[in-house]
Amino acid sequence: MQTELDDCITVVVGLGDTGLSCVKYFSQAGEKVKVVDSRDEPPGLAALKELYPDVEYELGDFNLETFVTAKQLVVSPGLSIHSPEIEAAKKAGVVITGDIDIFSKQVTAPIIAVTGSNGKSTVVAVLAEILRKAGKNFGLGGNLDGDSFKPALDLIAEGEKDLYLLELSSFQLETTECLGAAVATLLNLSADHMDRYEGIDDYHRAKQRIFTGCKQVVINRDDKKSYPLEASDAAVWDFGFGRAGVNGLGLLEEGGDLYLAYQLEKIVSVSELKIFGQHNISNVLAAVALAMAMAIDMNAIKAAITEFTGLPHRCQWVENIGGVDFYNDSKGTNVAATVAAVEGLGEHISGHIVLIAGGLAKGADFSALVPAMNKWGKVVILIGEDAVEMAGYFDAEIQTYFASDMQDAVRVALQQSIAGDAVLLSPACSSFDMFENFQHRGFAFMKSVETLQ
Repeated sequence: MQTELDDCITVVVGLGDTGLSCVKYFSQAGEKVKVVDSRDEPPGLAALKELYPDVEYELGDFNLETFVTAKQLVVSPGLSIHSPEIEAAKKAGVVITGDIDIFSKQVTAPIIAVTGSNGKSTVVAVLAEILRKAGKNFGLGGNLDGDSFKPALDLIAEGEKDLYLLELSSFQLETTECLGAAVATLLNLSADHMDRYEGIDDYHRAKQRIFTGCKQVVINRDDKKSYPLEASDAAVWDFGFGRAGVNGLGLLEEGGDLYLAYQLEKIVSVSELKIFGQHNISNVLAAVALAMAMAIDMNAIKAAITEFTGLPHRCQWVENIGGVDFYNDSKGTNVAATVAAVEGLGEHISGHIVLIAGGLAKGADFSALVPAMNKWGKVVILIGEDAVEMAGYFDAEIQTYFASDMQDAVRVALQQSIAGDAVLLSPACSSFDMFENFQHRGFAFMKSVETLQ
């Protein structure tokens, strides 16, 4: 129902799943709420009309008056807090917040918080398996995708938990004042979302907000950007390649085998893991460090990490056709993620990588991908809006092709492959020029592979 605006109410900026969860939260609390969205047909609109017919909404161009007269703005992650209307509201004294900020102020159970440019979904998934093995009653939510997605505020309605496990994006952290996590980690940092941030330092500052008020910190010894910038009394755990020190997770070589270890204590052999690549070893070490920080039983940790088989759209094996393996890494939406996928897969196969990449570049610099492809790859097939821009980065030794769509890309990839090679979809770009999201892109890849048989 669309009606005239009232002053001094909570305004949810941006609908979608997160916005809808905010409407549900405030409605159940008996607080009047309004929704605004710049899109004429935002996701969740039909559900809003059906479930909350009395909630007011404004669609299309933002009305400045709505923003500056609100009691508070609850900003969805997809919108920048630096938009003119939100900046004007802030100057007018309006509270700017988000669902994670509200959540953190409502719950009393400990929060485990995970962010980073790459690997956070895998770390959270491994840690969730550890918590299940340990018999913990936990809430899982935040910036997750697929079946695991659940907005944080929806977790409150589930009742009391032993703890909460949240995957957090920089966008969510922008509106989070003081998370106060029991343990928090910034896994790594590489250039991403440069279309939204002024530069990597601005992006880094947003990520650093995860440490505000936290009791324990888990840092990555191999990435100095993962260290908190502000001094605190928080207990410190660390993980990384090489031998670990005090309160550290690392790798230990013994008898020709390589082991994940806590200090000098072996946990499991690397060969027992069902996921491959150095980036995944790092992810497992991070999950173990977080679990140990929460005093989780080591038997539960060992059982979970040796049974974990990986997540969809993250170097997910799809099919073997004529000796050529096809892998779906559609979640590789930035350069560092694709470099990790190329290196991890390159070490795992006998042949070379044929890479399918491209999409929306988001202002990325693709130069870091060049040495990885020079070492492990032989062909790049490019799709999407910024394909030509991306092609300019590769050396002449790497053959480059342009494809009109995913099916064309997969067909060309098979033509350019021989037995022992691997075709890898890892775009290093966002998907929104051609697809609804990275999942849609991944499914399009897998369906295209099916047509080759």
